[in-house]
Amino acid sequence: MRALRYHGPGDLRLVDAAEPVAGPDELLLRIAVVGVCGTDAAEYLHGPHLYWPHDRPHPGSGQRGPVIPGHELVGIVEAIGPGTDGFAVGDLVASGAGVWCGTCAACLAGRTNACERYWTVGLQRDGGLAELAAVPARTCVAVAPYGLTEDAAALAQPMAIAAHAVDRGALAPSEDVLVVGAGGIGAFITWAATQGGGRVTATDPDAERRALAARLGAVTTAAPDEAADVTAALVLEVSGTAPGLAAALRSVRAGGRVVLVGLHEPPSAVDLRAVALREVSLIGTVAHRCLTDLPAALALLAARPEGWSDIAPVAIPLGSVVADGLLPMANGRPTRVKTLVDPRSAAARPTRMGAVAVTAPAP
Repeated sequence: MRALRYHGPGDLRLVDAAEPVAGPDELLLRIAVVGVCGTDAAEYLHGPHLYWPHDRPHPGSGQRGPVIPGHELVGIVEAIGPGTDGFAVGDLVASGAGVWCGTCAACLAGRTNACERYWTVGLQRDGGLAELAAVPARTCVAVAPYGLTEDAAALAQPMAIAAHAVDRGALAPSEDVLVVGAGGIGAFITWAATQGGGRVTATDPDAERRALAARLGAVTTAAPDEAADVTAALVLEVSGTAPGLAAALRSVRAGGRVVLVGLHEPPSAVDLRAVALREVSLIGTVAHRCLTDLPAALALLAARPEGWSDIAPVAIPLGSVVADGLLPMANGRPTRVKTLVDPRSAAARPTRMGAVAVTAPAP
């Protein structure tokens, strides 16, 4: 099968790889669409950081050697491994990619994304930038009940991250929300927060991203230098920049919450005295809880009648991933909010975001 394998910094090769096999409790997926993100771009240029080193097997996934990236994947069930229930050959499924042990303290508390032995398909084991991928069945949710196309469902994993971040912030209906950074995950957070009843203000230096945030329900948008007077009970800092963090801490009301979504390079300048005296809660968030956040993400995607072509207008082929996907993101000049990849296609194609028939009520 055709696949992209990561061998080291700047070395992502289009190869003929052996076809995977579905093991116990796994599904073999014929990949329909896969998204690439900033994590993939950073790993391509500067990794491996999250990708497991090639010289020893990962303790959870067992992967050893160059990895096939792609953790935002949607596929059609091609085969079902031993002991796997709840799916049928031909089902379209979205995978959350993150795998948890189910037995550690975090898992037993329902916080599977904080699992002590967490690993991810497409980071620590071969993923979706290929024609086929084997994935644990428990990371998958059937798409048909939500009436989504393959392309729309490919946005489920990043939307699940957004849904989890908003949930971590304990959003209350009609609460004022500030989203700092409206590109990528920030756009999905804007939608998730508005759908949760929040009154969202989104800030971003890019005018097109601000316009997108408005289409996604933000009641106010502003450039960062225009937002000095904005205050909110809940602030989601998505930019991962020092100015963004400063704006978040300046804008949160006394007794409010700041959810740290963007990853900041240490050290970070935080006035902890002001945080304490104003009783501000700083809240971390990472990945998502597959069993709850992935179904929520599919429902959030289905709730936008006009679809998501303004987020992901095209799907590119495997051969264009570096030049038309990873490098523009790494250089801070992405040509679209989300880049989708169709491993079956020989050329870029427009995405298909229109609704399809719903086969059963969404949970």
